[in-house]
Amino acid sequence: MNTQATTATVDLSITGMSCNACAMSIEKGLNAVSVVTATVNFATETARGDYDPGTASAEQLIGVVAGLGYGARLEQDTTPDMLDAEVRERVAMLRIRLTGSIVLGLPVVALSMVPGMQFDGWQWAALVLSAPVATWGAWPFHRAALMNARHRATTMDTLISIGVFAAMAWAVWALVGGGAADTHGHHSFVTDTTDGVHVYFEVAVAVTIFLLAGRYFEARAKRRAGDALRALLARVARTATGLRNGREETIDASAVKRGDLVVVRPGETIAADGTVEEGSSTIDASMLTGESLPLAVKPGDKVPGGTVNLQ
Repeated sequence: MNTQATTATVDLSITGMSCNACAMSIEKGLNAVSVVTATVNFATETARGDYDPGTASAEQLIGVVAGLGYGARLEQDTTPDMLDAEVRERVAMLRIRLTGSIVLGLPVVALSMVPGMQFDGWQWAALVLSAPVATWGAWPFHRAALMNARHRATTMDTLISIGVFAAMAWAVWALVGGGAADTHGHHSFVTDTTDGVHVYFEVAVAVTIFLLAGRYFEARAKRRAGDALRALLARVARTATGLRNGREETIDASAVKRGDLVVVRPGETIAADGTVEEGSSTIDASMLTGESLPLAVKPGDKVPGGTVNLQ
C-alpha cells in the first residue's frame, strides 16, 4: 500500500513585531518545529506555514508564536475592524507615553544642557523626573528586550533598552556614590566642563523620547496607509450564493473557485472576479476605479470581485 503525505497551509496574523529582527525570530521559532516550513513578513505582519496535519496543527503554531512573546491568530479570523482597533490602540498607547515622556523629559534636558538653569541639587530633580521616562516611557523597549532575551535573541529594542538602562544606571551610581550629589556640581553640554562627576539623565530621556516619537509617527502613518486597504477589505463579500446542481446554497466567499456559478442579487457584493453568464445589470465599481457612474454589464462581460450589483 502506497501512502502520500499531505501538507496543509496556515496563514497567521502576527502582532507585537517592531522590526525585521522580530520577524526573523518568529520565523526561526516556527521553522524549529521539524514539520513546519514557515515564512514571516514584517511589512504585512503575517506568517505562512506549511505543516503535516498528522503531526502538527494550526493551534500548535499559534502556541509557538505566543511562546516567543508575540500575538498570533488565524488570518481568516482577522477582520478589518480588529486590525483597525489594534492599530488605533497602539497609536493611542504610544501617544500617551510620548506625551508623558516629553512633559517630564524636557525639563531634564534643559537642566542638563543649560548651566544657567542649574540650581543646588538639580541632579536630584533630574533623577525624579527622568525615572518615569526611563521605566514607564521606555517600557515597550524593555519588555521586547526581556522577551527576546528569554529566547537568546536580540533586536533593535535590545540596543535601545541597554542604552537607556546604562545611562540611568551610571547616573544613579554617580549621584549616589560617585560624587555627583555635590550640590555645587554643574554639567554643561556646551563647555563640556563640570565641577563634579557627569550624570547622563538627559541621555536616557532623549533616547526614549526620540525612539517613542519614531514609533508613534510610524504607527500613525501605518494606520493612515491601512485605512484605504481596510476600507477595501470591508467591501469584500464574506459569503456567496453558489448555484450547484440547480440549487442555491450559501458558501464562504473564499470557497468560490474557477467554474462555479454564483447568483448575485441586487444590492449584493460580487464575491470574486468572474464573467456574467446570464442576465444584465449595472455595477458600482467606484471602490476600484473611483468612477461614480454605474457600469452596465451583460453576458460575456467581466466583473471584478468587490463591486456591487445595483439592479
